[in-house]
Amino acid sequence: MKQLIECVPNFSEGNNMDIIHRITDEIKTVEGVSLIDVDPGKATNRTVVTMVGEPEAVCEAAFRCVKKAAELIDMKHHTGAHPRFGATDVCPLVPVSNITMEETVVYARQLAERIGSELNIPVYCYENAAFEDKRRNLASCRSGEYEALSQRLGSEEWHPDFGPKEWNEWTSKTGATAVGARNFLVAYNVNLNTTSTRRANAIAFDVRERGRVLREGNPLTGKIVKDEKGNKVYTPGTLKSVKAIGWFIPEFGIAQISMNLTDISITSMHEAFEEVDKKARERGIRVTGSEIVGVLPLKAMLDAGKYFLRKQHRSTGISDQEIVKIAVKSLGLDELYPFDPDKKIIEYILEKEHNTAKKLIDMNLTEFCHETASESPAPGGGSISAYMGALGSALATMVANLSSHKRGWDERWEEFSNWAEKGKFYHDELLKMVDEDTNAFNKIMDAFTLPKKTDEEKAARKQAIQEATKFAIEVPFKTMQLCYECMDVCNAMVDCGNPNSVTDAGVGALAARSGVKGAFLNVKINAKDLEDKEFVQKILAEGAEIERQAEILEAEIQKKVLAKIEE
Repeated sequence: MKQLIECVPNFSEGNNMDIIHRITDEIKTVEGVSLIDVDPGKATNRTVVTMVGEPEAVCEAAFRCVKKAAELIDMKHHTGAHPRFGATDVCPLVPVSNITMEETVVYARQLAERIGSELNIPVYCYENAAFEDKRRNLASCRSGEYEALSQRLGSEEWHPDFGPKEWNEWTSKTGATAVGARNFLVAYNVNLNTTSTRRANAIAFDVRERGRVLREGNPLTGKIVKDEKGNKVYTPGTLKSVKAIGWFIPEFGIAQISMNLTDISITSMHEAFEEVDKKARERGIRVTGSEIVGVLPLKAMLDAGKYFLRKQHRSTGISDQEIVKIAVKSLGLDELYPFDPDKKIIEYILEKEHNTAKKLIDMNLTEFCHETASESPAPGGGSISAYMGALGSALATMVANLSSHKRGWDERWEEFSNWAEKGKFYHDELLKMVDEDTNAFNKIMDAFTLPKKTDEEKAARKQAIQEATKFAIEVPFKTMQLCYECMDVCNAMVDCGNPNSVTDAGVGALAARSGVKGAFLNVKINAKDLEDKEFVQKILAEGAEIERQAEILEAEIQKKVLAKIEE
């Protein structure tokens, strides 16, 4: 599988869209890199860009962007609300899939060295790419911002890791760049019903991990406390892995708490929102909404939506789209401008960009029926079996969701929510198998079109056919397993779910059992052409046992359904 990394360069220009477009156009010149977000900020005079792709391609695209930004941006004239010290202020690399942090660090340092040597831009390596612990923190590398660079570049302690150490006409124009390797960072701002930057900063100091400077006596005017080395002593804030400052946004006429959530597995977006809301209320201020700068992973939105659903004692076993809607409304993400999940959630962006062909599961019911009835051999029985299983699991999930808010059953909401989540898992997985079965069929057809003139070509073609055939057996076998396992939810909903919906759970069991039997037919017919007889014997034996167990369980479920109808 391909290695993927994300790169999130921040450029010190947020108003001139011509400059921004000329910089981001460089990304489009590199094959294999997806430009998934460009987020300019007028008040900050800063644009956050997000790209994803294979490591070498992303590093090339990043280098070209840094080069173009150095040509177009003059830091001598830059002002903005956000801390900065260079035309390309920061350029972090983030591991996304099939790549370790250690590997990402290597790419980050290679990129930093290239920027320093080929572009003559001072570069500091930070976070996991830092060569010294004191340089891990971006704020330490950027201390004093652009205005302090003339003294820091040539200093023994804070000279750059790569590039020139002299303050001259070129470096005064480009400033410095921080290149790092870090975990996924969510840039998240919380809106306040105040215009006071001082009050917003006070809340930021309350929550950020670093906290606020400790003072003797009066916390606002007292003498600053220092340790034995003369360093300021801080009182920690309430949120780990959170950096925060307060600022005023003239564009919207409000103050915000601007946060970087540097590890959302430690402090999630909704936890940060709730804590800021708590600290704001203690100061007589109200949170009115929030915004996400750049993009974020789907999990962050699902975690937030489920958190607020649980607070309401509502089932979390609903579609991802509905959970995302709950998160958007609960966090007020559409207060300043519309929140479009397709443009803000990284998985949705990549799926939309790379899956241009229409999927079977994206068709409406009529289209799917007509496509099945057409002269094309796919979708066939395997896809239909998967879809029957998906519908069976969906019916059981529906019963769980209805039961979770049945009058008089309020105390059982979590029990049924858990069942609904389980059912949702199965119908989501089975929906994937609808298209996967057609993909398996297409793999076999593609293998048969391979050339077969030479002995080498014949051998390669035969191997490809066998591999595709094995895949075409494994796909319906997985469908069998999922269909059988989802019957557990059907069974539970017959036993303890809303009695008014017992027949829905019964129909779900019928559909799931049919999915098992239909998928097994596909396993059998494809197994005929596979030469690996040991594999065939094993999978047919396992399939027969799944089919037998499904028939037994379905009969038990129907017996209980009929008994409940007659009560």
